[in-house]
Amino acid sequence: MSAVVDTVKDMVMPILEENNYELVDLEFVKEGKSWYLRVFIDKEDGIDIEECAYVSERLSEKLDNAEPDPIPQAYFLEVSSPGAERPLKNEEDYQKAVGNYIHVSLYEPIDNQKQYDGFLQSVDTNQIVLKTSYQN
Repeated sequence: MSAVVDTVKDMVMPILEENNYELVDLEFVKEGKSWYLRVFIDKEDGIDIEECAYVSERLSEKLDNAEPDPIPQAYFLEVSSPGAERPLKNEEDYQKAVGNYIHVSLYEPIDNQKQYDGFLQSVDTNQIVLKTSYQN
C-alpha cells in the first residue's frame, strides 16, 4: 500500500469502527489529470448514501486538519458502497457472497473455459464451489 493509503486508512478506521461500518477497499489513483481518493465502505445490512456522506464529511474534516497534509496535491474524495459488481478480493468477501450469483474469471482455463457464472456454494482457503448451469 502507498503511504497515502496507509495514512488515510488510519484516519478513517475510527470513524468506521464507531459506526459498525467496514472498510472494503481504499485506493488513491490518478485518472487522466486528476487524483481520486476512493473509500469503499459497507455494513452487514448494506450502506446507504446518508452513511457514505457522513463518513465523507468526517474524513474530509480529518484530512483538512491533518498536519502535515497527507495529500498535498488536489484530489477528489469519493466515499461509496462497493456495489453489486465489485470484485471479490479476499476470503471474507467470498464468504459473504456464498449463496449469491457471481461471475468468475480465471487466469488459466479449466476444461477450455476461463469464464464461469453461477451460484457460489462454498468457500475454502484455496477453492470455491460454484453451481453452474450449462445449456447445450
